[in-house]
Amino acid sequence: MSLYDIPLRTLSGEPTSLAAYKGKAVLVVNVASKCGLTPQYAGLERLQEQYGSRGFTVLGVPCNQFAGQEPGSAEEIQTFCSTTYGVTFPLLEKVDVNGDQRHPLYAELTGFADAEGNAGDVTWNFEKFLVSAEGAVVGRFRPRTEPEDAAVVAAIEAQLPA
Repeated sequence: MSLYDIPLRTLSGEPTSLAAYKGKAVLVVNVASKCGLTPQYAGLERLQEQYGSRGFTVLGVPCNQFAGQEPGSAEEIQTFCSTTYGVTFPLLEKVDVNGDQRHPLYAELTGFADAEGNAGDVTWNFEKFLVSAEGAVVGRFRPRTEPEDAAVVAAIEAQLPA
């Protein structure tokens, strides 16, 4: 199954898929509003602003699996993201990224190894997966790697459509 074929839902509940972003590099990030890493929203939004017009998007995926740090409703998540961090990138519905109820998108993403060669479960909020404009997973960055880290930026720039 292609990543483009996996059914997704927007934060407002509308059906979508990664096919909506075909031809763009996509940074898929499991996000949370009440985490010590939540300030990464600011860096993710700066990436969106810097590269959005060049064939790139951040795609935020709320998840409440790590210490209950995303307890809000869809409306509460949207309000928090837009008013606190000015988030303009798309957000999906809240999903599980690990375990028996792991969303099919994350079943695919977690098979990709990070720079140290480690694949498997998402370790915490704000783990980042880079998907190429052709729909292949090409990068994985652990939660403490800041969105604007040189390695993340270089990987994004390498995937921008010509």
